[in-house]
Amino acid sequence: MARAMLSLSDACLSVLETAPARTKAQRAREVCAILDAETAPFGSAAAPSRPARPDAPKLVPPRDMPKRTTAGLKGRQGLIHALAHIELNAVDLAADIIVRFGPQMPRAFTTDWLGVLDDEARHFLMLADRLEELGIFYGALDAHDGLWQSAEATAHDLLARLAVVPLVHEARGLDVTPATTKSLRTHGDDTSAACLDIIYEDEIHHVAVGRRWFEELCNTKGLDPASHFRWLVSTINAGAPKPPFNDAAREQAGLAADYYR
Repeated sequence: MARAMLSLSDACLSVLETAPARTKAQRAREVCAILDAETAPFGSAAAPSRPARPDAPKLVPPRDMPKRTTAGLKGRQGLIHALAHIELNAVDLAADIIVRFGPQMPRAFTTDWLGVLDDEARHFLMLADRLEELGIFYGALDAHDGLWQSAEATAHDLLARLAVVPLVHEARGLDVTPATTKSLRTHGDDTSAACLDIIYEDEIHHVAVGRRWFEELCNTKGLDPASHFRWLVSTINAGAPKPPFNDAAREQAGLAADYYR
C-alpha cells in the first residue's frame, strides 16, 4: 500500500473488511505506520454495519459466558481469550470511529484514533501470542458480541459512541484490571500480568482521548459534558458505570467524578 495512493477512510475500511483476526490486527498496525493523518486525503469510504470477523470464536449471549477467573490453566486461558476478544473488537471500533465520524471532525481527531487503533492492534497480537503460550488460540473458546452491539447502538451519534465505548466500557477496564493483575501474580502468572500492565497504561490514554473529544464536542453544542454523559448512558441503556471505581486512574484520564458518581 503506497502512501500516496491510500486515503484515510479506505485504509481504515481495509481493516474493517479483513476477517482473520491476526491479519486484521497486522493490517491495522501497517495502516498506522504508513498513514500521515495530517496530509493524507480522507477519502469517501463508508463504514459497514458490521466488520468482517473470523468464523471462530462462536458468539453466544453474555449470560452464557463463564465467569472470568485467574485460577488454574483453564481459568487463565478463558480470561486471556476474553480479553483478546475485547481487543479485537477495539481494533474495529477504532477503525470504525475514523471512517464513520472522521469527516465531520478536525484532523487531530483522526490522528488520535489512529494512535488508539495501533495500540489496540498491538494489544490483540500480544494477547493472541500469550494464548498460544498457554496452549490454545484465539477462537478456541466462545465469546459474546456485547461490545459491537454497543457500537451498533451508537452508530448514529458520535457523542453517544464516545460516551459508551471509551467512557463506560474502557473506563470499566481501568476499574477492574488492577485486581485482575494482582490475582494473576498471586497465581504465579507474571507473564499474563505483565501484558495487562501494558494494556492498563494504554487504556488510561484511550479514556483520556475519548473524554477530550466528548468534552470538545459538548462544548461546541453548548452541552454540559457530565450531565449529557449521564443522560446518554441512561437513554442508550448500554450499562451505567458500576462501582467500585478506580478514581485515581479515572482522574489521570481527566474523567471527573461527576461523570459517574
